Amino acid sequence: MDDVQPYNRMALISTIVEHKPGVLFKVSNMFRRRGFNIESISVGPTEHPDLARMTIMIRGDEKIAGQVVKQLRKLVEVISVQILDEDQTVQRELALVKIRVENPDIRREIMDYTNIFRGRIVDVAPNSLIVEITGTPDKMDAFINLIRRFGILELSRTGITALSRGEATIIKTVRAI
Repeated sequence: MDDVQPYNRMALISTIVEHKPGVLFKVSNMFRRRGFNIESISVGPTEHPDLARMTIMIRGDEKIAGQVVKQLRKLVEVISVQILDEDQTVQRELALVKIRVENPDIRREIMDYTNIFRGRIVDVAPNSLIVEITGTPDKMDAFINLIRRFGILELSRTGITALSRGEATIIKTVRAI
């Protein structure tokens, strides 16, 4: 028996929607009306110009994720929805982190950590650096926790985007829109 409580788990949902104004509002409004919280969301166009992919991370177990999927499927603009199996997906997130730099030794240490995490320094100022890190949410968290002691001036994370591994796709055919 799994002792993890429903609200301590995360579920990753991939949704294909019509790529037009107001769809993000309708999806987020459905979450609001039903009392579900979005932990992370990323939205962008797909290989089909009339469709967009939403990758939504929610806090909850399979039952809660199933309820979210059921509600999403009721929206006319939603083409396809699936709960992604974390073991069968490639997940990535991007973070930009502005870090306080008080002296050259700290600057070198931050640069070393950035290299270890395969990040990039994208901006250098006299008293700060902006680091770009791409990877799994766990990698983002590990980097942020490691450099927190230097002083994080600003932090921006994109939210998770994900695709199923192999040939599996969320939709087999695209309906005419």
